Order: sequence, then structure tokens, then C-alpha cells
Amino acid sequence: MNSPAGETAVLELETPQEGAPVVEVEGLSRVFDVSRPWLNRVLERDTRHYLRAVQDVSFSIARGETFALVGESGSGKSTVAKMVVGLLPPSAGAIRIDGHDMLGAQQADAMRSLRRRIQMIFQDPFASLNPRWRVGRIIAEPIRAFALEEDGKAMERRVSELLSLVGLDPRDAKKFPHEFSGGQRQRICIARALASKPEFLVCDEPTSALDVSVQAQILNLMRDLQDEFGLTYLFISHDLAVVRHMARRIGVMYLGRLVEVADSEALFENPRHPYTRMLLDAVPDLAMTGTRRKQVEGEIPNPISPPPGCAFHPRCPLANERCRREQPDALAANGALVRCHAVEEGRA
Repeated sequence: MNSPAGETAVLELETPQEGAPVVEVEGLSRVFDVSRPWLNRVLERDTRHYLRAVQDVSFSIARGETFALVGESGSGKSTVAKMVVGLLPPSAGAIRIDGHDMLGAQQADAMRSLRRRIQMIFQDPFASLNPRWRVGRIIAEPIRAFALEEDGKAMERRVSELLSLVGLDPRDAKKFPHEFSGGQRQRICIARALASKPEFLVCDEPTSALDVSVQAQILNLMRDLQDEFGLTYLFISHDLAVVRHMARRIGVMYLGRLVEVADSEALFENPRHPYTRMLLDAVPDLAMTGTRRKQVEGEIPNPISPPPGCAFHPRCPLANERCRREQPDALAANGALVRCHAVEEGRA
């Protein structure tokens, strides 16, 4: 399936309006064809099957802001991240960076300029580093690809600066990735992401593979770098405690859809969607306040054959006949959004 935005032939490099968001995602969808081969379908009289990984997702991120996407595994968070950075083409929708249409960037120079401004920090720091390359070459690759330094000496100095910036020794440039711990490898990944002087970083579960103590160090490093360079983050995570520490606004995803978007403080103090409440109930009560917790029940349905109506209704304690029949519309107010019949009807 082709995106409607793909019909645009030339990227228009107009100056973005003051106050406009850095990142705008509008109606983003991704459908995978998971059908069996043609001959198998003919012999077994089977039909085509489609997996709707992401459906009509829209959000915007202001300059210097951290917007987080949370949800259980299989909710579509990482698929959104890959589409935003251009690793995966969307089936429909639009992605704009500073007002420039990413999907319409057909000119090589225009696409190259956008690529430099967007970088990604991956979940597994070891798998995302080339084990045959020394760290200095890994970090220098974006500098070389975008021709940001004129000679080798300047490139070496820049690599040393980046290693120092993330808390590593410049002499580590001569080592291989396997000589570092998990937290140090993630620091290398952050240094590589910063090498092209980006404005927007997509962080896909950047601390989930690390120990808790190391997680805190990496998160604090990312916040310090954001304050120093004015970076904008799209932060993907399933850990609500991490998200509360990092994000100003949070989007909750379920089976490919955004079911709630709100400011971090408002979401944690007064969650509106039953799914958000269920996720928050699963967070350990470390303060021992005696708050009653409800165990997470059920699991995300098969996205190839989702339930009719609201996808969450098989697990929702507030579901009624309308929930089983109709897909809820998005209710937006004061920058927040929620998709829930119970909220609309005042039952939540």
C-alpha cells in the first residue's frame, strides 16, 4: 500500500513558522501482508491476511520536548518509531519534520538533510554496534557520511569530544564493542547518534536491556544532553516509572491505536482510559501507600483478527454492548485525548 503523501514529488524547503512543532505525525498507519504464498492459498482455498500494526496515529512534539509512547509488547510502539525515522515506509499518513514532508522528500539532497537531523537509539546496544569496527570508526561513520568534518584529524578530535560528552575516555576509541559493559555500549550508541548533530532523537526502549542502576545513569545522561543541546525526543518504553522520569507528555497505545494522550502529571494523577488505569495498577507501590492494586488480566488480541468494536473491550471491566459493536472516536480537550465509550458516557 502506498502512502498518499508519497505522491508529492519535491520537498519544499520553506522556513518553519515560529512556535510550530518540530515533529508532526498525522494519520500514520502501517499494514503488513502476512498471507501465505499464492499457491498455498489456491490449494487450501485460503484468503489474504493483513496485520494492522499501526492505525491512524497522530501526535506532535514541540522543540526540546520529550513525548513518550507506552504500552504492552505488540501495541505498535516500535513500528511507529521505525516509520518516524524512515526505516519503515507507512501505508498511510504523513510525517513532517519542521514542516517538511518526510515522505515527499524525493530529492537526494533534501532527504539527506532530513536524515542528518534525525537519529535513533536502539534497544539492544550490542546488536546495533558493528562488532568488527573499533568504537572510533563507529562514532565517526555519521560524521563521514554527512561530510561534517574536512579531514581525519578534525574527525578524531570530534570523536574524542563525543566520547567525553557521554562519560567515556577518548582512548576508548581504539577498543571494540565487546570490550565494554552494557551501559558503556549504550553510551557509545548515544555518542554515535549525536555525531551528526541531530535535532530529533527516537529512543526505542534505550534502557530495557540494562540493569536498574545503569538505567538511571543513562536516563540522567539523556536528560543532561537534552538540556545542553535542546534535543527533541520520541521515547518508546513499556516501563511507566522510566516514562514518568523522562517525558512531559505521554501517549498510551493499544493494538496499534493511541487510546490516551495527556501530560505526564495528569496521566499519572488522573488516568481516564481503563487500559491506562490497568497499566498504572501494575506499577509496584514502592511508597507502600496501601493503595489497592488490580492484577493485569488478559493479553493483547491477535492483530490479524482483532475483536470488533473497541479492541480493549474483552479486557475492560466497563465494557457494554456499544463497546463490543462500535470503535470509539477520539475525544480531545485541552491537549489531551482519549478513545473510550465509557469516558464519553460518563461511566468511567
